[in-house]
Amino acid sequence: MEKQRKRHRPALWGMMIGGIFAAIIFLAYLANLAVRGNEPGEDTSAVEPGIEAEEVEPGTEAEE
Repeated sequence: MEKQRKRHRPALWGMMIGGIFAAIIFLAYLANLAVRGNEPGEDTSAVEPGIEAEEVEPGTEAEE
């Protein structure tokens, strides 16, 4: 029994370290979402309905 415990100790440590690393990465992902304030894939640069947008060609200035 003691021999098995000694043999499996590195593998168990590796699994614990991997679990801790995954938890840290997940929490960092959640913090990033909280800071950005939107869902992944949500486009915040879209024009709101009812507001017209005009396209300006590069090299020309928009009139104000």
